[in-house]
Amino acid sequence: MSVKLTLKNFVIVSAMLGIAACQQQATSSIENEPNQEQITIPYEKYTLDNGLTVILHEDKSDPLVHVDVTYHVGSAREEVGKSGFAHFFEHMMFQGSKHVADEQHFRIITESGGSMNGTTNSDRTNYYQTVPANQLEKVLWLEADRMGFLLDAVTQKKFEVQRETVKNERAQRVDNQPYGLRHERTIEALFPSGHPYSWSTIGYVEDLDRVDVNDLKAFFKRWYGPNNAVLTIGGDIDKSKTKQWVEKYFGSIPKGPEVNKDKPEIIELNETRYITLEDQVHLPLLQITFPTVYARHPDEAPLDVLSDILGTGKTSLFYKNLVKSGMAVQAAVGHPCRELACEFQLLALANPSAGKNLKQIHQVVKDTLEEFEQRGVLPDDLKRTKASIEVSTVFGLQSVAGKVSALAANETFYGEPDLIADDIARYNSVTAEDVMRVYRKYIKNKHAVVLSVVPKGQTQLAVAAQNYQLPERKITPPSEVDEVKQPAIVDNFDRSKTPAAGEIPAVKVPEYWESSLANGISLLGVHSEETPTTHISLALEGGMLLDQKDKAGLASLTMLMLNESTLNFTNEEMANALAKLGSSIQFSTSGRYMQVQVSTLSKNLSETINLLEEKMFNPAFLEADFLRLKERILQSMQQQLKDPGYLADRGRDVVLFGKENRVSLPGEGTIATVTNITLDDVKNFYSRYWSPNMAKAITVTDLSQAELTQQLGFLSKWEQKEYAITEQYQFPEYDKTSLFFIEHPEAVQSVVLVTKRGPTYDATGEFFKAKLMNFPLGGAFNSRINLNLREDKGYAYGARSHFTGGKSLGFFEVSSNVTAANTADAINEIVNELNAYQSQGMTEEEVAFMRSAYTLSDALKYETPANKVRFLRQLQAFELDDDYPVQQLKIINSISVDELNQLASKHLKMQDMQIIVVADKSVLESQLQGLPYPTQILTIRH
Repeated sequence: MSVKLTLKNFVIVSAMLGIAACQQQATSSIENEPNQEQITIPYEKYTLDNGLTVILHEDKSDPLVHVDVTYHVGSAREEVGKSGFAHFFEHMMFQGSKHVADEQHFRIITESGGSMNGTTNSDRTNYYQTVPANQLEKVLWLEADRMGFLLDAVTQKKFEVQRETVKNERAQRVDNQPYGLRHERTIEALFPSGHPYSWSTIGYVEDLDRVDVNDLKAFFKRWYGPNNAVLTIGGDIDKSKTKQWVEKYFGSIPKGPEVNKDKPEIIELNETRYITLEDQVHLPLLQITFPTVYARHPDEAPLDVLSDILGTGKTSLFYKNLVKSGMAVQAAVGHPCRELACEFQLLALANPSAGKNLKQIHQVVKDTLEEFEQRGVLPDDLKRTKASIEVSTVFGLQSVAGKVSALAANETFYGEPDLIADDIARYNSVTAEDVMRVYRKYIKNKHAVVLSVVPKGQTQLAVAAQNYQLPERKITPPSEVDEVKQPAIVDNFDRSKTPAAGEIPAVKVPEYWESSLANGISLLGVHSEETPTTHISLALEGGMLLDQKDKAGLASLTMLMLNESTLNFTNEEMANALAKLGSSIQFSTSGRYMQVQVSTLSKNLSETINLLEEKMFNPAFLEADFLRLKERILQSMQQQLKDPGYLADRGRDVVLFGKENRVSLPGEGTIATVTNITLDDVKNFYSRYWSPNMAKAITVTDLSQAELTQQLGFLSKWEQKEYAITEQYQFPEYDKTSLFFIEHPEAVQSVVLVTKRGPTYDATGEFFKAKLMNFPLGGAFNSRINLNLREDKGYAYGARSHFTGGKSLGFFEVSSNVTAANTADAINEIVNELNAYQSQGMTEEEVAFMRSAYTLSDALKYETPANKVRFLRQLQAFELDDDYPVQQLKIINSISVDELNQLASKHLKMQDMQIIVVADKSVLESQLQGLPYPTQILTIRH
């Protein structure tokens, strides 16, 4: 994963670290206090004697803490022939350490009510956790133990299992995904052979097979010292106590080898390199990539503005010339930056029905660049950019994790944690002349990598014949790894003892106000002054359930049309008006609901509401918009048939809910049903169902109830129209388990689902209790199913089970992407786990694990406006008592193991389950013949 190290995505980078310590004094301390005239993140920074940089950020608004440890090592630090090692090592850091048993890191954090993960990119690896505030010492102990004592727990078996897990991750995310190899092919051609960015972070399978456990140990000793790490802690902390814990657990860890920063070098190509990738795709793709600068180079900001003008949203030239014209389904321009290099990417996903090949689209791209040069930079171009900077900054401050991630990343790469004001200044200082200058310097008539992704066997669609071949990789024979001796760690306490948690923090369900608008719309609101923002969510019940079956997708298409032109604004004018405010208004469907989402800075709410009123009540419903959207949907549907995950979900819905019911079809419909829809159908649907009859609204804002209600006063003129939702279904019944096979030629993995219909949603009844029952089976990382398929067998990158329920439908599902060669084995393991759990039930230890995880996680539930909106939406949608969280806690703490096991016995009978497999039939046929289930071929047509 590449990360843009600028304000534009300052919330993207997250990390976490920890280690062991005795009593040492910090060598320096810097405090950054809030400046009333600038947007800042207050912090204190200091460095331990062993080189560990520590950053502390206090935020008392919620009873939680976020801990991030970032190591300045990613795939760019790897040797040629050992690609993927940094990412592989990230996996190993979760496999236990000297004082923490196998898989216990995940278990301890989950049991503490927290969430955690780790990520690797080309430039850094990070580990992070969000936990209730009383669990901070425990998190620091955990992170310190793997920093100081990881190698004590490394074994050959763990090494081999995680190697298989990483291979499965690559197969699932890269090799088995349409366009999954796009990034890898591009960087191979863009960067010189041996350049740190010339291979992908996930690496090559042959390189993963080449390394051994000694390479891993050497990698750890070289890069995972405290002097190459930043420990960032934010949230509801006591600074004095936190510093003591940091010293205790991290201070005695010895410094590692010195680490010098790599120097970025601007890359130039001596020719335009054309490469072609044949893939399992329906839509041909063109990507043109120019090398530019590197993160925080003076030209980065104007290049970002250039990319925005050319290819971001409906105001862009790419939208006008490629999407609006119908030549492309999607088109965009971006400028992702990394520590050593940036890439200017122009992308177009071709519309096959337009009859154009990628060569013709390439010509339109070139013509668009020339048009930009003639047009120049308009005043509104810069206004949009400056508005987006302010909005992204403010919204990035809504979570502790976002602030901690920004502090950690900026310190790791630039030695300065808070760069928000600096970022705002550098983007605000960009002029039209700057943008034109960087266009001429880096883009105009410059060489690029031109990638054509085409359907297999259709290379004639490519821009040009391939003229570049990846040079043969010269792999140096492995040499013996020198043993690096590390000083012993001496402590004055017993690290084997898990620190006790502090007093459980008090968690308050958000206080909300309730009112009704003049025409009966129910309105719930939360007043929150943490950021000067307003979010409004409007939901109209009905959605896909209002579609005629032969015109499934009509509700979805109607809502998409409300995102288009209005009577008084063209698409471009509306997009420009919203972008200058930094506001967003989105119409969409989700299941049984039609939704309107509004997000804005509160100071711009009045102007945003005016635009919302225009979009809600004055849609133009233009034929040109309709035809373009309909064509985009139809082409996207063709592409979805190449996605194995999509095929599996469609198969599940058909098997569980039958071919003849609307609910078994996707919300957006199918090719056949969308083809049937006319513009008059859209107009009639809007006329019939665009009504406050079943509408409910939610808002989270720093404004008062009176101010917000006044702003929404325009809704009082919304005309009431009565309509009803009909839900009468006949679902298929099965007297035995069958295996439904969906063919996906040349798949390198198999998607496996084991599924049945289940209870509909309730907050305190059987559905809720079934979710509690499922938690140890497949609802956590340490669940039985995941530990079996991922950690014990190495068949999968991950496996899970869950109950999903709505108002009228519910189902249970076990899902995993597994290696093709082990598909039958994986199915047998899933079945064995289900049978054992159904017949024998949970253990008392598993019940305690579930209780702790569910109870303590309340501290994380209500932090952000999005969290609060979800809580209010749940209240509204299911008409719940406002104390339902309290009722749930009582159930969690009191439900007996016998009641949970009765639920397992009832809901997990294998004879009620159906198995769905998406795979290459030629690879799996002999395997499936050995399974005791009759096989049915299932064909998914859109």
